[in-house]
Amino acid sequence: MRTHTKEKPFQCTVCTKRFSTSGELTVHMRSHKKEKPFQCTVCTKMFSNSTNLTVHMRRTHTKEKPFQCTVCTKRFSTNGELTLHMRTHTKEKPFQCTVCTKRFSTNGELTVHMRTHTKEKPFPCTVCTKMFSTSYKLTVHMRTHTKEKPFQCTVCTKRFSTSGDLTRHMRTHTKDKPFQCTVCTKRFSDSGNLSVHMRTHTKEKPFQCSVCTKRFSLSGNLSIHMRTHTKEKPFQCTVCSKRFSTSSDLTRHNMRTHTKEKPFQCTVCTKRFSTSGELTLHIRTHTKEKPFQCTVCTKMFSTSYKLTVHMRTHTKEKPFQCTVCTKRFSISGDLTVHMRTHTKEKPFPCTVCTKMFSTSYKLTVHMRTHTKEKPFQCTVCTKRFSTSGDLTQHMRTHTKEKPFQCTVCTKRFSDSGNLSVHMRTHTKEKPFQCSVCTKRFSLSGNLSIHMRTHTKEKPFQCTVCSKRFSTSSDLTRHNMRTHTKEKPFQCTLCTKRFSTSGELTLHIRTHTKETPFQCTVCTKMFSTSYKLTVHMRTHTKEKPFQCTVCTKRFSISGNLSVHMRTHTKEKPFQCTVCTKRFSFSGNLTSHMRTHTKEKPFQCTVCAKMFSQSTSLTQHMHTHTV
Repeated sequence: MRTHTKEKPFQCTVCTKRFSTSGELTVHMRSHKKEKPFQCTVCTKMFSNSTNLTVHMRRTHTKEKPFQCTVCTKRFSTNGELTLHMRTHTKEKPFQCTVCTKRFSTNGELTVHMRTHTKEKPFPCTVCTKMFSTSYKLTVHMRTHTKEKPFQCTVCTKRFSTSGDLTRHMRTHTKDKPFQCTVCTKRFSDSGNLSVHMRTHTKEKPFQCSVCTKRFSLSGNLSIHMRTHTKEKPFQCTVCSKRFSTSSDLTRHNMRTHTKEKPFQCTVCTKRFSTSGELTLHIRTHTKEKPFQCTVCTKMFSTSYKLTVHMRTHTKEKPFQCTVCTKRFSISGDLTVHMRTHTKEKPFPCTVCTKMFSTSYKLTVHMRTHTKEKPFQCTVCTKRFSTSGDLTQHMRTHTKEKPFQCTVCTKRFSDSGNLSVHMRTHTKEKPFQCSVCTKRFSLSGNLSIHMRTHTKEKPFQCTVCSKRFSTSSDLTRHNMRTHTKEKPFQCTLCTKRFSTSGELTLHIRTHTKETPFQCTVCTKMFSTSYKLTVHMRTHTKEKPFQCTVCTKRFSISGNLSVHMRTHTKEKPFQCTVCTKRFSFSGNLTSHMRTHTKEKPFQCTVCAKMFSQSTSLTQHMHTHTV
């Protein structure tokens, strides 16, 4: 009747727990007295009640399993085990949580679950005082101290600390994937992996950071994220003592730096990798699999990390901040590289010329200047390039694509770098300063070239005549004008040809009358930045080019070169008819007309022709007198 009335008249005098029978109370009292009156006749182990002894005999010694499932014929040592098993068929979950209404098939599962609400952890580790919510978790934890691994694989003899780890490992041999996604039918070897995968469909992120409220789909990811706040690096390399925030980072460090071990091999191209994760990502370069999709623009990605980074292009999130200049970045790698602009660190040395670089990518690109490797080929003209970026920019010469637009004047550019440089024509920004004369430049390349006016360095040498030049473009121009006579760039308006694309661009402006460079003093417009620079000197009176003989100064280098010939008596321009020599190309041009009889200058009054403009000027006076 007490099963109906729920009456429990027998109370424990130690802990006040109540029982419906005196026998249950007697058995319970032994948990306080530590009394174990029932002994196994085989191994002499002691038990507090006869039922536990019977179960022990069946499980350990007789292997007897008298209770059989009527559905799948599986057998069990106790009726209780059979009852629990039957619920896997009936799906019965008679035990309900009073807090969240979740249901469980056993009272033990409910008890453990309740501790997620009460935060109770009644099982302490006797070594490190860490607390656990279940005795099983404590048992597994103790093995981290004892190093015990009682479960051994029968195939490769590898040992594990839990039976679950062994079961999962065995599936690497059997290829068994018993857990299937109900949405996309993808299969997994572990139920935990399936649960994580399901969150890619449900978008569930149940784990939240208590500092910045960021949410994560995995508790492990949250733990790792918390270390970005705590700066904790609990994993230390035993070789070089370097510390890491995750065990995978430590493993990767060991394999890449110390052991050089690469145990994971691609079955397609035989390439080897330090970690299984790296192999998995590599395999996708063969399969073209992109399982991660952006929910905003539906773009697909091969890794969750690439998707995370991509999402920041939508959210504009930049979670990584420089502690020196407060600049923010969307990925930690960009911050690491940026910090080197402050520390001047260049940890990547070239093994050929000992030049140092701030990133491994820059080193890789630099090495190709030694190996002459150009792995990226244009599919239109078969031209090859040393970097993918160079190829991308080159392809736009075929597609005419200009995806980068100026927000001020709407001018478009094929390269983001060109847009950045162009923007400085609006902002007047010149962030690069000469350390010798404090002159400022809008391009770092222009500063490097300018520095050579101080160092007199001419690193580019002609292989034909050994003449040296301060810039590669000067050398290219010299080769085309002097040796090859090559003019690959043709004007589409007048068919005139040029040695360089820059010369063609300047020439095109003679047709379009475009003058994009404006003087900030008198608003006069110029077709080239050089002409603007020279013009500005009429306002500033600057004459930066000085003669080393008589100290006379000039506003442009060409005038200095011409002046120097008054000292050197050099006459580099020779007539091809009579071999007479001249100091200036203009003088040679005038002289050639004595041979050709050409008279290109005509009087507008009487139509008389002259070979020189000065002669025409003098003649015009005869009309004005």
